[in-house]
Amino acid sequence: MIIQLLRSVVAPALPQAPLEYDKRFTDQYSSVLRLYFNQLDKLLRSIVSSTEDVGVYPGGTAADAFGRMRVSQPYTLFDSQNRYAADNQFSTSTATGGSTTYLPYESSLSMDVTTTSGSEVVRQSYRCMPYQPGKGLLVLATFVMNAAKTGLRQRVGYFNTANGVFLQQADTTISFVLRSNSLPTPGTPSDIRTVPQADWNEDKMDGTGPSGRILDLTKNQIFWVDFEWLGTGDVRCGFYVDGRPVICHIFHNDNTQTAVYMQTAILPVRYEITNTGTTTGASAMKQICSSVISEGGFEQISIDHVARRTTSFTNIDTAATFYPIVSIRLASSALGAVVLPNRTQFLPLGSQNYEVALLKNPTLTGATWAATVPTDSNVEYDVAATAISSVGTIVQTDYVTSSGSGGTVNTAAPTGFNWDLQLGASLAGVSDIYTLAVRTVSGATKGEGVGSLSFYDLTQ
Repeated sequence: MIIQLLRSVVAPALPQAPLEYDKRFTDQYSSVLRLYFNQLDKLLRSIVSSTEDVGVYPGGTAADAFGRMRVSQPYTLFDSQNRYAADNQFSTSTATGGSTTYLPYESSLSMDVTTTSGSEVVRQSYRCMPYQPGKGLLVLATFVMNAAKTGLRQRVGYFNTANGVFLQQADTTISFVLRSNSLPTPGTPSDIRTVPQADWNEDKMDGTGPSGRILDLTKNQIFWVDFEWLGTGDVRCGFYVDGRPVICHIFHNDNTQTAVYMQTAILPVRYEITNTGTTTGASAMKQICSSVISEGGFEQISIDHVARRTTSFTNIDTAATFYPIVSIRLASSALGAVVLPNRTQFLPLGSQNYEVALLKNPTLTGATWAATVPTDSNVEYDVAATAISSVGTIVQTDYVTSSGSGGTVNTAAPTGFNWDLQLGASLAGVSDIYTLAVRTVSGATKGEGVGSLSFYDLTQ
């Protein structure tokens, strides 16, 4: 009702004034204004007296994916830059002469392919970023593509081999692609929803759209995409133009599909350059920066799952390396799960002083991975390993004694989840491993003890 009243009030067309004073014109002018002010007065009285809720919804990019007004408090789930080296948060795959070159004075990584068909470089983040239903997910990625040529395909976006959304330049055609493992055939990844630039429904970036921009992918670009997921909803794609986001195309999904538009919005950031045929001259695409942001906040609440050793690990001595107490990794069927270690515990059972460490990707001797942690089918654990031949990366340490409290250490940041500790997986499908490890630090007496490693699973 209120919205209808607002739309009914239109500014009047005022009469043209004569060159000299004319009482009839003045009376007519006053009547027109009086009528208009009466309409406004009626509208204001209706609004003041109405019990109807009046929603105000910002349009365009002033709103997030769910229509809420954007505020300057994005919650960052992932960010990547190449300031001093190629960002090690990405797994790299190369084929047929493909290679990468770090560009220190550009803080970028050049992804290089030869002229041979099949030459390829893929860079994909180890981590898949969590999506909370009801909150917009915003992805930003910067890049410079090679000039278009026959037989060359370049992709940038938020996707893997099964699902996601990305910008593509294949031969000379620029497109947005919504990849789905759900439609049209469940379990079969499809790029059927590939929309070429000429068919973008908001701004074609050919100089005729609202932005006036002519898109040149050989110049540095900020590509963005935001999602309503919940299994359905809009997906908006675009670029930044002079500091503001411009929508180029919207994939509309509500009231149009018979199933979810893609299997999941929990996905990695990915860059690809591939020769689909023989090309004229070598090619290169530059990977610069990327970020994944939850808009509307992120609820940092999850239950603990626990992997634990229930029988004592004996003969812990003063060797230079650590001994494995318990380890976890992603199950091969759940490499996209969002799992973060939370707390390590070690209970000494021998009279010794101990260094307790959380190791990332150690090399274990004799590991036998149990099917899954009893409360979580996404995570496997091991308590059979007998030694560690390489410690990998020490991400946390603590020191305890046989008379201490048992060595309880939280890995979560005081302000919430520590995303940098999230378990990831390589392009080859190899999961990260976290191991609770222990060594003695003094005396000749060998030590022993039990321990546990708890974790959050935000996808269970």
